Amino acid sequence: MTEKSSPTDPIHARGGSGATIADVAQAAGVSVATVSRALSGNYPVAKATRERIFRSVTDLGYVANAHARALAGATTRTVGIIINDVADPFFAYIARGVERQASAEGRLCLITATHGDKERELALVDLMREQRTDAVIVVGGASDDPRYRKQMADRARALAAAGSSLVLCGRPSLGPDVPTKMVTYDNEGGAFAITDYLISQGHRRILYVGGPRDFSTTASRLAGFYRALDARGIERDPALVHEGAFGRGFGYSRMRELLDQDLGFTAVFGANDLVAAGILEALEERGIRVPQDMSVVGYDDVPVASELRPRLTTVRVPLEELGREAVRLALAQSPHDAGASSDNTLTVGTHIVIRDSVSPPKQS
Repeated sequence: MTEKSSPTDPIHARGGSGATIADVAQAAGVSVATVSRALSGNYPVAKATRERIFRSVTDLGYVANAHARALAGATTRTVGIIINDVADPFFAYIARGVERQASAEGRLCLITATHGDKERELALVDLMREQRTDAVIVVGGASDDPRYRKQMADRARALAAAGSSLVLCGRPSLGPDVPTKMVTYDNEGGAFAITDYLISQGHRRILYVGGPRDFSTTASRLAGFYRALDARGIERDPALVHEGAFGRGFGYSRMRELLDQDLGFTAVFGANDLVAAGILEALEERGIRVPQDMSVVGYDDVPVASELRPRLTTVRVPLEELGREAVRLALAQSPHDAGASSDNTLTVGTHIVIRDSVSPPKQS
């Protein structure tokens, strides 16, 4: 006969009827651990066994104690997402996808922001592990700092050991031996396509503005930019590449500076739509017409891109889809179930959205 535990034992907490999980296990003819697995839904249990357990639960009137399950080490049916800034539309739309899919999966969504602080990001991962979240989704580009990468890899292993997972959304791998899941988009391919489109319109002197130096997102977009130039036999000119921030203010201030230099460019590639918005503002102040005098493109296709005048030609990243896919992959029993590759990686495509901000270069 199975020995009953004391009422204070969190594993064998009593339901409202007084029945314990040990009573359920005895009635179903299984171990307490098997009952726990069946009730949590986090581990596979044979269908016949699961039906027998739930029949015993009903017969005995057992009510699982959520607090007891948490004390016993079960997850809290929560998905955590860590973003840079909740006000940035790039992150906001990914967060919306995460929240909606988490809700559809019966999970709560915990949204936190780092404001660009790497140490805060690491601390938030630790906090979410302590909260026993089902998954921690970190969003956006990452620093290439080896120390930071090692610290994040250590946290991925700690999450895996606790039965959770670290999902990298739109950021590079931490290495083949690190237990992560990845949802990404064709960042370099999008930059290649938009640059090649400008070249196809006759532009050969293209200015690139924005994106923090040594940041993975910037590196991928610059790689696509350079690849397009190389494919068309156009010489790279370092004077036409200006890395910096991803905000509107940077696009505006840097564009004002560059307009005072004799660089001879006919088109500008803003590293994202907010940078491009700042560029358009600076051009308007100088009386430079877009696209008649200067062509401008962006990246991401956040709402501001279609609200600007002229409407911005840009690269569309399916932001909400990225968030949804991150949750699906995080909670999937296998990569195949989420449509991912065997190494737990899923890539979504990007494409150009042609609007009103590009035309052939003005004839001198």
